Amino acid sequence: MSSDHLTEMIVFGALFLLVSGMGFVAARWRRPGDMDSLDEWGLGGRSFGGWITWFLLGGDLYTAYTFVAVPALVFGAGAAGFYAVPYTIVMYPIVFLVLIRLWSVSHVHGFVTPADFVRARFGSPTLALAVAVTGIVATMPYIALQLVGIEAVLKSMGVHGHWPIVIAFVVLAAYTYQSGLRAPALIAFVKDVLIYLVVIVAVLYIPTKLGGWGDIFDSAQAKFAKSPAPSDGILLDGTNQLNYAMLALGSALALFLYPHSVTGVLASRNRDVVKRNMAALPAYSLVLGLIALLGLMAIDAGVKPVVTDGKPDTNTVVPLLFDKMFPDWFAGVAFAAVGIGALVPAAIMSIAAANLFTRNIYKEYLRPDATEKQEATVSKLVSLVVKVGAVACILLLDPEFSIDLQLIGGVIILQTLPSVALGLVTRWFHRGALLVGWAAGLAAGLWMLYEIPNPAKGKEHFGGSAYKLGDLGLDTKMTVYVGMLALAVNLAVAVVGTVVCRAARLADGVDATRPDDYLADADDPKVKPIELAGST
Repeated sequence: MSSDHLTEMIVFGALFLLVSGMGFVAARWRRPGDMDSLDEWGLGGRSFGGWITWFLLGGDLYTAYTFVAVPALVFGAGAAGFYAVPYTIVMYPIVFLVLIRLWSVSHVHGFVTPADFVRARFGSPTLALAVAVTGIVATMPYIALQLVGIEAVLKSMGVHGHWPIVIAFVVLAAYTYQSGLRAPALIAFVKDVLIYLVVIVAVLYIPTKLGGWGDIFDSAQAKFAKSPAPSDGILLDGTNQLNYAMLALGSALALFLYPHSVTGVLASRNRDVVKRNMAALPAYSLVLGLIALLGLMAIDAGVKPVVTDGKPDTNTVVPLLFDKMFPDWFAGVAFAAVGIGALVPAAIMSIAAANLFTRNIYKEYLRPDATEKQEATVSKLVSLVVKVGAVACILLLDPEFSIDLQLIGGVIILQTLPSVALGLVTRWFHRGALLVGWAAGLAAGLWMLYEIPNPAKGKEHFGGSAYKLGDLGLDTKMTVYVGMLALAVNLAVAVVGTVVCRAARLADGVDATRPDDYLADADDPKVKPIELAGST
């Protein structure tokens, strides 16, 4: 570490220690008499009100990786990097009614995970297992990528090696084990205040030092004009407009399918809290749009990414911009905002993944008679294992490959949409058809991702998420997001499979209709819904 970054390191370290202490204190914050249940440890007693839920979900959904990756994508590709802004705007109206129903059903029946709901709704432990495993697999690289954000900050301060990451996650593991969901809920207040402060100061202060927004956009346009990539630029072109729209829509559909997003919702006190938060959370989209502009500022400021093992790490662009433009003390505050921004979502994600294992694998298949205390103990231990696995992803894999894993994770989690989201709307689908559709969507998505090259990075496979429609026999140069194509395959198989199964039942003289009368009850948490499980 260079002495030039001493002030930054002191400020960063002090704020990091402050939030770590808050994580341990959280065990006594709103603490019940007994923490030995998943409701208390994994969902905070389902007691969080409007403000706590707002900060918790904000800290959960807008992560450190978002803070560094979105502007890094804008820095490298231009307008395409802004897809994150519209998707966080259209997402909340889409999920509004679905999440309210999920909260109601989960509140009445004591569901902790989305797989719990699928198990009861379709009466299929196998389908629930598929949803649980999918959630765990998709979440693991997401946790690992929070480390990418911390590493980017440390590299910008001249700190290399993995030992600081290991220390940070040992501390994270300790206070998450002790305090459960209450720890990230409390820390989220500090995290969000710091991020709002840093972003607002950045968009007001940095442009004045760079000569104004006109110069910033002119510099970006000049850079992209020299780029050999045909789709780079401050505006979209005809080849990537459809992909931009589908990537935004697919990301919007996927975000609240992730287990950690559902965990934040289920921790809410009542339905009104969920409603108010779905209406208020788009405020974060304003900040996200401002964060994306940091990528253009970095171009005008002449920021050069840190080179690691001969490869430029574009995730260091924003920290290097802060280091270059801010006074040392405020750069330390900005670095702490990114670092703390990694701890909140990483904690929630590890808790959510642990709950999936405990409820839908351990209790379903290994220990059906497990007590609430045993469930809580297993979840605590598995949350530690999940964090170790996340650290291993960074230590053992190329970080660039870890980013590819997150790309794959988005395609994977989308395949749970028919079972989870559509299952809240209708019982029409057959459980076997949903399972086959899930498998078909996964296979199609992974195959398309494998077939996408990236010549600029020397990759023959897994080079991106934009699939050429020309490879499907269409006469066009346009591309489309793999996740949406895979979801289309999933839904097509599920629909055809359900029709076939219903026809077979009718041929056998069985009434194949499935009433949806439970939904009316599910909208009122005071009314117990009818039994969700049942034969299809």
